[in-house]
Amino acid sequence: MQLSERQKKYLRRLGHALNPVVALGNNGLTDPVVAEMDRALTDHELIKVRARVGERDDRNAALDVLAERTGSALVQRIGNVGLFYRRNPKLARIILPD
Repeated sequence: MQLSERQKKYLRRLGHALNPVVALGNNGLTDPVVAEMDRALTDHELIKVRARVGERDDRNAALDVLAERTGSALVQRIGNVGLFYRRNPKLARIILPD
């Protein structure tokens, strides 16, 4: 999923007040974590994920793989928190600017 800079800026603004709803722990990226994130994206479209896995490179790789496995876009990374977006095809709640 490719987002323009304008769309990312809009999503970052919406995501600023959100709290993380999914957390990656020491076990890393497991199937239950992917399933929970998939459900959360279906319900909310825009979510934050807290990743507390090792070093920066490991954390960034885990967030990238998580975006790939859920078919979402990683909008922003700040520290150990990633902001993800995936449009719900049945009921879109967030209308992105062109």
